[in-house]
Amino acid sequence: MAASLGVVLSLSIVSPAAAWPDQAGKAAADNAGKQISALQDLKRSQTAVESKLDTSLVIAKRGTEAAGRGMRAALPALQTGITSDRVTVDIRGTASADLLDHLRKVGAGIRTVSERYRSVRAEVPISAMESIAARSDVKFVEPAVGAMTARELSGKPKQKPSKDEKARQIAERTRQAMAIKAEPAVSEGDRAHNADRARQQFGVTGVGVKICALSDGIDSLQVSQAAGELPAVDVLPGEAGDGDEGTAMLEIIHDLVPNAQLGFATAFRSDASFADNIRKLRFEAKCDIIVDDVIYFKETVFQDWIIAQAVNDVTAAGALYFSSAGNEGNVVDGTAAHWEGDFVDSGQSIGKWAGTAHNFAGSNGVQIYQPISDASSAAVPVLLNWSDPIGASNNDYDLFLLDSNGNVITASQNYQTGTQDAYERVNTPGAGGRGLRLAIVKFRGENRYLSLSALRSRFKDTAGVLTGYNTPGEIFGHAAAKDAFAVAAAPAAKPFGRPLEPGDPPNPTGPFPGAFEPTSKVERFTSDGPRRIIYNADGTSITPGNVSATGGELRNKPDLTAADGVTTTVPGFETFYGTSAAAPHAAAIAGLVLSGNPGITPAEVREALTTTSVDIEQGGFDNRSGPGILLADRVLGYTGASPRPLAEPQTPTVRANDGGNYIDPGDTGTVTLPVANRGDGLAASTSVVLTSPTAGVTITPRSRYYGSIDKGQTAVNNFTLTVPANHPLGTPVLLDARVTFSGVHSPTTARFPVKIGQPSTVVHDFAYTGAPLAIPDNDPTGVTAPIQVSGIGPASRVTVSIDGTECTATEGATTVGLDHTYVGDLVGTLRSPTGATATLFSGNGSSGNNMCKVVFDDTAAKSFRDALDINAPYSGSWRPIQQLEGIIGSADGTWTLHVRDAAGRDVGSLRAVSLHVSGYVTSGS
Repeated sequence: MAASLGVVLSLSIVSPAAAWPDQAGKAAADNAGKQISALQDLKRSQTAVESKLDTSLVIAKRGTEAAGRGMRAALPALQTGITSDRVTVDIRGTASADLLDHLRKVGAGIRTVSERYRSVRAEVPISAMESIAARSDVKFVEPAVGAMTARELSGKPKQKPSKDEKARQIAERTRQAMAIKAEPAVSEGDRAHNADRARQQFGVTGVGVKICALSDGIDSLQVSQAAGELPAVDVLPGEAGDGDEGTAMLEIIHDLVPNAQLGFATAFRSDASFADNIRKLRFEAKCDIIVDDVIYFKETVFQDWIIAQAVNDVTAAGALYFSSAGNEGNVVDGTAAHWEGDFVDSGQSIGKWAGTAHNFAGSNGVQIYQPISDASSAAVPVLLNWSDPIGASNNDYDLFLLDSNGNVITASQNYQTGTQDAYERVNTPGAGGRGLRLAIVKFRGENRYLSLSALRSRFKDTAGVLTGYNTPGEIFGHAAAKDAFAVAAAPAAKPFGRPLEPGDPPNPTGPFPGAFEPTSKVERFTSDGPRRIIYNADGTSITPGNVSATGGELRNKPDLTAADGVTTTVPGFETFYGTSAAAPHAAAIAGLVLSGNPGITPAEVREALTTTSVDIEQGGFDNRSGPGILLADRVLGYTGASPRPLAEPQTPTVRANDGGNYIDPGDTGTVTLPVANRGDGLAASTSVVLTSPTAGVTITPRSRYYGSIDKGQTAVNNFTLTVPANHPLGTPVLLDARVTFSGVHSPTTARFPVKIGQPSTVVHDFAYTGAPLAIPDNDPTGVTAPIQVSGIGPASRVTVSIDGTECTATEGATTVGLDHTYVGDLVGTLRSPTGATATLFSGNGSSGNNMCKVVFDDTAAKSFRDALDINAPYSGSWRPIQQLEGIIGSADGTWTLHVRDAAGRDVGSLRAVSLHVSGYVTSGS
């Protein structure tokens, strides 16, 4: 391969001075030529294995070798972003157990594993990179793909506290919130969107709807709950994340739809994990509406990548999906750094580059550099995409960042030979720079449609030197998915607190305490559309034979505009700006629609939201605000929303008619079944049909009339249950309740198990007997302790204990059942022999150390959700996160306790765990 590349490298070389526009002239051009020549020598010399590594990893690996000294001398300003001998990478192609074993053997730390998307994120020694890439099942290894939320800071970012300091602050704020009940803080978006008026006018509060958010984390969830700002939140086990933007988003949603159920999962473990969690929120947590505020830098521009494909999966299954449009700016406000168009051959090479540089000027002349604004040049991700399908690019483009003296600052020159992605990325220096400029070179192949974005920077004219070329279309990735709602931002109240760059015009002001109106303005940073899509999700061309500026399809984005600049109680988000704040407002208004119109289709919801939006900015649909800004009362009026009842069966009580304390085989018992209406309206004509799928069981009467149940009230009726004499002892009878009432939510159903037989008071203890298990740090694979149970038969009761002999919070203690600093990092899951699981603990306990003589018991007075650092070492009885009752069945067989660490830095071991199982009293026992 190197020999054939030598021919390519000899083509299209022109005088270096002719390629340099600044006053530095020939000296800078010569410098650039020498440095780029060194980089191309590197690319030419790469082995087949090295070609499966990202450019930065190849440079880092070579830098540790003898030849690295000469490379550093030839490229004195080159930065790779890799500053240590270990680097976190994304490994694409497989997530097999064999790969995971290989990673452990080479000293890697596993961070995320996605079997569906065949991707593993791991922290790997640079010295091991080549052995990983050499595997036939590995397609590519790249530095962990970064992500960012769509929050916009009005001041300098505060220094993040240490893990311990953050835990201390959260614990103290929780104690204060429990002691002092302050007035609730309400988003100004509630008023500006007329959501407060809509709830009052239509009597709709979010009942019957579950809205789930994805963001960085929910560090302050416990504080917000203690302060009454949030109810219970269904968090995917181990997916609470790190940060607080998710907490702020949930507060906004709860302000507008106070009776909606809430859920959360982090989007920040990896791109593949984000996609997995989108699917889990819909298919496992049963979320009706999902909202996020995250973009991953590798999300493809011209085709739906794995995250957009996950969005497509959940929207096809009926969910509504909302995402931030982004804060990357727009052409109208002059705040963008985005250009896309067909490759134009400049006829020039820079230095000794192979191929030719792209001409940004097009028909206006020749300009092979795109200038980055000095004022927004720090730590900018720069993304290059071109119109080849994912994983099948056979056209090789490279991306280079240079300074005004011709120094190469960063370069991305991965091979594209038919199996790689059409993507290159560089980062500007953390401190920024002056005169930074980008160049795109077609190293080999056909002309393609290009997209170049410098996120949250600007392509800006350099007086008398370079012209900044911008085109609309900043919105990309999963927000551009066809059925997703990309949400732009408009201020609800105060203007954003700083100019985006020095000399910018004032930022717009919102209407609060009034409502949005046609004169309202979008934020100057909100991203614009449209988005051109060239390929279907499966990689087939939308317009075969045309992958240029006239090919594919245009998706009109953004879809809606909603409020930002609103109040939350979350530290750092007291006034929350950015499309990160806008997206949850839009999702919440959609929640009101679903609550007031159960059964409405996603297409009907989209029609209602877009048709009733208040037209702002340019008349009609425009590429900054979409169709306009939402007003909740107009939307609900359009759909004909009304308060809906939601009558649901509650857990029954069952008592034996013979006066006994238990229902035995052959007994008759009375079933008392409550029905509660937690809806917004009266549940009229309520009836219950109670049946059993259990053989031989009879229930009389089959149905009962409950009458009308007002909202917030509960009605009760009795049924008679008869159990056949031959029913197996310890096998529960199943009761199926079906509640019908006058309302669209009707019917509601539930299944309830009824224990048959007298539970034994004898408790049998079974312990893990193996050696201590070191819990790998921040590793989803965790450790598993097996516990063998025999001689019990059906279980009537199960508790789990983390044991120990002497309880202490001392780090590394060997006398406790589980020694681990920062127990809040851990997720513990019990699995029964039937395969059923229950989560015992998940992100609870904050910074406290160690578990010792702690019993997880469904009947305990306190929940481990409420465990604080001051409770460490954790002991005594606690209710688990999920009830153990739900996994009880036949006790005999292998039970397992799986413990994994979901955050970095703190470590420990699982040493002693036991099950305590009771069966049933049998004849003669």
